[in-house]
Amino acid sequence: MKMSKGQMGRRLLGLAVAGVALVAGGTASAELGQPAPWEFRLQQSASPVMDNITWFHNFLTVLIFIITLFVLGLLIAVVVKFNARANPIPSRTTHNTLIEVAWTLIPVLILVGIAVPSFRLLFLELDIPKADLTIKATGKQWYWSYAYPDNGKFEFDSLMASDKQPRLLGVDNEMVVPVNKIVVVQTTGADVIHSFAVPAFGIKIDAIPGRLNETWFKATKTGVFYGQCSELCGKDHAFMPIAVRVVSDQEFAAWVETAKKKFASNPANSFASVGAAAQ
Repeated sequence: MKMSKGQMGRRLLGLAVAGVALVAGGTASAELGQPAPWEFRLQQSASPVMDNITWFHNFLTVLIFIITLFVLGLLIAVVVKFNARANPIPSRTTHNTLIEVAWTLIPVLILVGIAVPSFRLLFLELDIPKADLTIKATGKQWYWSYAYPDNGKFEFDSLMASDKQPRLLGVDNEMVVPVNKIVVVQTTGADVIHSFAVPAFGIKIDAIPGRLNETWFKATKTGVFYGQCSELCGKDHAFMPIAVRVVSDQEFAAWVETAKKKFASNPANSFASVGAAAQ
């Protein structure tokens, strides 16, 4: 059966609406602190640093969109106005002072407008404030070890747990931190280079053997926030998740007392593979 142009248009419109609804639905159902199917934007922010990253990302996206439309408009205008049919006698113009000044100054102003918030964001990320809590995260093939030097100097391993959700992100022992406190994370590697990254906090920093790097975050929401090792580190790189549980001050104090008893006399083990987590 042959469809009319009107029917074809309505079907295409319906497919487009369905596609947008599918994408929007997947994004709307995204849970705080973890990725979601069909997600096409940054994870929901849970820290001041990520608030600034999200703003800067959105600012650049709008700016790039405007510049793209402007360049597209110029190309279309040139094609329409200066083709051989519309302009049989080609122009012999060699320069235009006003245009040359404009296309020099305007890009400079745009770059300055990008640089100022960019430098402000870099300063926010790199200027580490006084810590309320310090945690040392050691990357190992293929799991993380966390030490709490300010809270009894206990340490524990955190391995992927295949029976936990979300898939490939659940762990047996989560990093636990209090809400609205400045947490400084010191990272190092025990074997190869790893990278400690939690998108909702806007942090990503390499864990390098023989070096101690630092980053920080201040979680403004409670819940569990997931990340992954973000540096290719071997065959089980994909099975090296990070789980950070953010709790109230009272819950954190209670967890510390429990963790001291559980981990203080039992230093972090040295598993050869993340597969041990499933045993």
